[in-house]
Amino acid sequence: MRVVYMGTPEFAVSALEAIIEDGHDVVAVITQPDKAKGRSKALVPTPVKVVAMEHDIPVYQPERVRDEAMVNILKEMAPEVIVVAAYGQILPESILNIPAYGCINIHASLLPKYRGAAPIEWAIIDGEKVTGVTTMYMEKGLDTGDMIEKTEVEIEPCDTGKTLHDKLAQAGAQLILSTLKALYDGTATRTKQDDAESCYASMLSKELGNIDFTKSADEIERLIRGLFPWPCAYTNIMGKNVKLFEAQIAEQNVSDCKPGEIIEVTKKSFKIACGKDALIIKRLQPEGKKEMDAASYLNGNKLVPGVMAGL
Repeated sequence: MRVVYMGTPEFAVSALEAIIEDGHDVVAVITQPDKAKGRSKALVPTPVKVVAMEHDIPVYQPERVRDEAMVNILKEMAPEVIVVAAYGQILPESILNIPAYGCINIHASLLPKYRGAAPIEWAIIDGEKVTGVTTMYMEKGLDTGDMIEKTEVEIEPCDTGKTLHDKLAQAGAQLILSTLKALYDGTATRTKQDDAESCYASMLSKELGNIDFTKSADEIERLIRGLFPWPCAYTNIMGKNVKLFEAQIAEQNVSDCKPGEIIEVTKKSFKIACGKDALIIKRLQPEGKKEMDAASYLNGNKLVPGVMAGL
């Protein structure tokens, strides 16, 4: 099929590579503008742009994809289908109506659940056991279009936002190939979403990572995993900000402890009381330092029981 691909971050890379390898004619890639990063403020291309350039595919990076000039360029390309994966801009009807087979979105959840910007992370934070990827026809609403196909992915107890992201990216790459074949063969189905079953996966913010130790250890442990590697869960210990990367739930009675109180310190880890149960901290990153295990942190920080986290 004659394809225009729209995507920006790492999540969108696997699907683009799969579409190319499957023999489709990717006539152009649309991605977000390069961003300045680091102290040098050097412009860094998006992950999708890098792949497109490796395959000599023309790349367009409009500030606003809805601008008339970009819409006219897309019309001239005459794609049979536009595939979208985490592009980062809402497509107007003037673009949605261009391809004969429609604009097909690869969404990292089992729609209608987890519509929105951060379905991967919220699935972990909310304690879901299974998530997946859905391909859908795009329309004006946010992730509200008719569904085509789904594939499920189990959420393991050790999964982080990063590991689940990678699993879903690979699952999405395989699913879009199946969906493109169904579109081409005329066997693709349309299933309307039940809005009553939907929930919104809001955009992540750094503030979301501020740990509230009055919550249960289970809730906080999921938050730590879900927000890794960005924006990360964090707290304050002895006046310094500390990002928490890995923790283990310790089931115990903490009714005599204050939430956030460090109740046990060993050579290899330390334990923080929560609203229910406690957390054994395994990996962390102190302010101004690199990521380290708890043993390394304790070598340079003399924690004792009774110190409060989160104040």
